[in-house]
Formats: sequence, C-alpha cells, structure tokens
Amino acid sequence: MIEPPEAVVLAQQINQTLTGKQIKRATANQSPHKFAWYTGDPARYNELLAGKTIRAASYFASIVDIKADDMILGLSVLLRYHPAGDKLPKKHQLLLEFADNTALSATVQMWGGLFCFKETEKGGFKDTDMARQKPSPLSDAFDRAYFGGLFDENTGKLTAKAFLATEQRIPGLGNGVLQDILWTARIHPRRRMADLSRSEIGAMYRAVKSVLKKMSAQGGRDTERDLFGFPGGYTTVLSKNTVGKPCPECGALIQKEAYLGGSIYYCPGCQPI
Repeated sequence: MIEPPEAVVLAQQINQTLTGKQIKRATANQSPHKFAWYTGDPARYNELLAGKTIRAASYFASIVDIKADDMILGLSVLLRYHPAGDKLPKKHQLLLEFADNTALSATVQMWGGLFCFKETEKGGFKDTDMARQKPSPLSDAFDRAYFGGLFDENTGKLTAKAFLATEQRIPGLGNGVLQDILWTARIHPRRRMADLSRSEIGAMYRAVKSVLKKMSAQGGRDTERDLFGFPGGYTTVLSKNTVGKPCPECGALIQKEAYLGGSIYYCPGCQPI
C-alpha cells in the first residue's frame, strides 16, 4: 500500500513517462489477491481501457489517478514501468500494455485498490470517496485550524497511532509514514490523545506537515520503490530498515512491536510512554 509521498512521486513520473501512450491491452485480476479491491468487474477492464490514450496523472491521499481519455484509473498499489523488451512480471493485479510495447504493472502487497471508472462517474469505495472530500495533508487547506477540527468527544480515548492513521481522518496517512511523524513530534504511538499537552498536539500537527513534505520532496521513503524500481531518497528514522539500530538523536536502540493490526517502531529515549 503506497502512502502520500509515493503517490506524489508516482504521479510525477507517470506524467513524464506515460503521457501520450495508447493502451493496447489491459489485464486485470490475472493473479487474484484476497485484499485487491476492484470497482466493477475486472474482466471488463480491457473493454473499458483498450484504445484509450494516457492524458495525465494526479494524486490524492494514497491514490494515483491516471486519466486515459474519458476513463480514470485510481491506483493505490505498487506501480512499475517496463520499457520495450523488458520481461513482464508473471504475477500482477493489473497490467497495461501500450502500443509502443512498453507496459505498466500494478501489484498489491498487503492490500490496495484498483479503480476503473468513467470520468463523469464516482469511483472507489466508501473510504476513498470519504477521503476525497477532505483536504490533503500536503495542501495549504490542511492548516492548524483544520487539524483542530479533527478532535471530538471521543478523540481522547484514542492512541496517537489510532488518531492519525485510522478512519481516514487524514487522507492517505497510514502506518508507514506514521512512524517518523510521531518520532519527529516525540510522541509514542501508544500515548493516549487525552494525555497529550497542547504543545504536543502542536508538535504532532507540525510533524504531519513537515515530514510528509520532506518525504515527497526527496522522492518517497527508502522502504518503497518508485515507477522504475528505485528506492526513495528519504531515509527513514523508524522502519524495518532501522530496527535494533541506534536512534540518530539519542542513541537508544529502535524498537518494534505489534500494535493495532500492524507494527509500530519507536525510540524509547525520544518517545517515552
């Protein structure tokens, strides 16, 4: 599952690489995946997309929207470009083959959406449609006042991880980017929101904005790969790459735990519980 920084980078690379290419063939759901979600019948994707020309790509939250004439492909999965003559993957959840013999493959790791719909229609599922109605954390509209409006009578019961990365409160923000955001704010993922001070809430907001902006500007995280298979340029402080290594700030060893259906990474020195 990609997150906002990777969606930004992929949209930019698709605009530079795929614009003007005509889709010769679309193959969807060749390798069924339990957590790959399609709109409509994936068997019809070739009928809907063959002959269409890629016009532009944009991003919202963790979704890359590819405009192909009157159709939109909304993808929140790993994307890989294949030059002419490149060996195509045997397993994929979507493969677009172009008239110039290049291709684009889409692959689900843990889970992801592959939405194909007419530009004049709504496309996606409840969560994605809900996310599109909110400002991106990378936009100016996601300001301190908006962030404050996310708090309600139930917020205090939530942990920092649950507040930031569930219910699409912040479009696209997930468990991957969450780790460095909370490290930057010096907040443990298990801390209850009710226990955070006013200054800690402010630090959390500033970290959401600054960390996502930095990750996007540096080409995504080093734990993820771009359209051409290269890792991002942002070096994660807390991730699978740094478990057991010393924190760059205080020297304490980075810890990993299972929590809320996924893993959390934290520095016990910088983020005391």
